Amino acid sequence: MVMNKYDRPRVLVTGGAGFLGSHLCERLLNEGCYTICLDNYFTGQRRNIFHLLDNRNFEVIRHDIVNPVFLEVDQIYNLACPASPIHYQYNPVKTTKTSVMGAINMLGLAKRVKARILQASTSEIYGDPSVHPQKEDYWGNVNTIGLRACYDEGKRCAETLFFDYYKQNHVDIRVVRIFNTYGPRMHPNDGRVVSNFIVQALKGEDITIFGDGSQTRSFCYADDMINGIVGMMNGPDGFVGPVNLGNPTEYRILELAQMIISLTGADSKIIFQPLPMDDPKRRRPDITLAGEKLGWKPRVDVEEGLKKTIEYFRSIISEI
Repeated sequence: MVMNKYDRPRVLVTGGAGFLGSHLCERLLNEGCYTICLDNYFTGQRRNIFHLLDNRNFEVIRHDIVNPVFLEVDQIYNLACPASPIHYQYNPVKTTKTSVMGAINMLGLAKRVKARILQASTSEIYGDPSVHPQKEDYWGNVNTIGLRACYDEGKRCAETLFFDYYKQNHVDIRVVRIFNTYGPRMHPNDGRVVSNFIVQALKGEDITIFGDGSQTRSFCYADDMINGIVGMMNGPDGFVGPVNLGNPTEYRILELAQMIISLTGADSKIIFQPLPMDDPKRRRPDITLAGEKLGWKPRVDVEEGLKKTIEYFRSIISEI
């Protein structure tokens, strides 16, 4: 017997045509959910979800969550917001509105239909951290008027709204703080180090490092991140977060550039440019809580993940 589409869980993914959102939509469809992808295509791309369009349990709505939307759903994954500095600094007022007004609209929807809602927060709420590695009880070190503030403070305010709706209105929330994530379907022009370095290497261009390359990041492969996000949404009752999701293995940016040059076989040279304002010097998650509460840890090592990501960018390099 063919199930009616509403005999299965109805799940809304905002930002569903984005890098992580498209992987999440694919995962939810594979698990039998009726999945609604909502995106305004500011950074999301139709090609990310093109292979899903023939699935009878997949629905796409072009919409901006700054404006209310009225749907009947059981779960909401709120991933909508440009996440790379180039994109979120392009229109900082809109970035803040997406985080804050978007959270209000999605929380209002969750309250109305009694849906569980997960907020994709970010390691950026820690700012340029003075505590290392970062634990969930660290309050952060954020410049409220800096170039990154539209994203950092927007996400911090969104967390506040989530917990206030939880305490005041008993909305069923979950909050994850996502650290640097990479993999196929990254936007080729998002300005993040993994996509930047791979595209530059495949084009035979010099690799551009901002700063001296000693700053560190931790890189989590998309499949591992989706496992953590879905695990949190369906995790134990009463555990609402926030919880860090990321790979605790730390790499210097210079190491990453050298690894990508080696894996692509490029002849690129490394050149250095001034470090942007408020760029974090060190970033690594403490994922103890995720391990204890969700039994989660990343399993894909960086070299394996980079090979898959490079293969993806090779397949689209002619379009870039």
